[in-house]
Amino acid sequence: MSIDLLSPFKLNNSIELQNRVLMAPLTRCMADDNLVPTQDMVDYYARRADVGLIISEATIIRPDAQGYPNTPGLFTSEQIQGWKKVTDAVHANGGKMFAQLWHVGRVAHPHFFDGDVLAPSAIGVEGSVPRMRELTYITPKPVTTDDIKGLVADYAKAAENAMEAGFDGVEIHGANGYLIDQFLHYAANVREDEYGQTPENMSRFALEVTDAVIDVVGNERTAMRLTPGAYFNMSENSRDKAIFDYLLPELEKRDLAYLHGGIFDDSTRFDSLEGKTTSEFLRAGYQGTLVGVGSYSFETAKEAINDAKFDLIAIGRPLIANPDYISKIKNGEEVTAYSDEMLAELK
Repeated sequence: MSIDLLSPFKLNNSIELQNRVLMAPLTRCMADDNLVPTQDMVDYYARRADVGLIISEATIIRPDAQGYPNTPGLFTSEQIQGWKKVTDAVHANGGKMFAQLWHVGRVAHPHFFDGDVLAPSAIGVEGSVPRMRELTYITPKPVTTDDIKGLVADYAKAAENAMEAGFDGVEIHGANGYLIDQFLHYAANVREDEYGQTPENMSRFALEVTDAVIDVVGNERTAMRLTPGAYFNMSENSRDKAIFDYLLPELEKRDLAYLHGGIFDDSTRFDSLEGKTTSEFLRAGYQGTLVGVGSYSFETAKEAINDAKFDLIAIGRPLIANPDYISKIKNGEEVTAYSDEMLAELK
């Protein structure tokens, strides 16, 4: 029997989604200078509430997590109240919404905060801050074990703040070359303590954050995004596969709401994953609810879900171009093609 992507789906027999289409997290840099969500953000998310689940743009957990201008936070009362306006509008339109919790690690910049740039190891990245190219990246400070304890606590506090702000759950951003992902790759992690060298040690921070968040919001409201093969701000290393071979079963034990692949094109096959795509690798190692992403159309996503490659689909750029994406799909209307110019527009 064919699976209908527009039919309801229940996460962990707990959170009922109106369909299997998720809005992928899309960094838009739309918060005000205090990183408080704006009315434009309220309107932006409310217009897309007919997807099964909105995953918010990446939202920073504390000041030194920031690496892009005007990205929203979840660590002040003003930010929490700003997000409450967003979630109220989404819920009023019948939608559900998870907050994606973010620390960018070594791609943070002290232009945005007072203090050190933190990372697993003192290995920087080349380049400069998006939208502020005059700001070049600096060599980070390796986190101490006390720093790590503080970070874990701040992820948990951000999850608690997300619940206060009215979110239905949280997605931990463990992907795309940011802090948690930096611990998971040999190119960024050369530590010699209990957070480095072996798959178990290099997975420790990700699992400590996951467990701390679960303690606050429950496993049924906790999700994770991972990119074992998408080397954004990271160089590829064949040893990385063993880390994810260890991590994926550990996450499965925790019975998360879902696991989300983070890839721009899911047709890409990685030598470090023995020629598998991200979704193929994640499905082989994780049997819980899996979210696919990466240049899928509605029809190709339907085919992939019916082939059991993943269970839900996250749509990104088409939802920038089509706030009425679900309506267009239901009515057989043509979907507007995305263009880069749309990133600068509020739709």
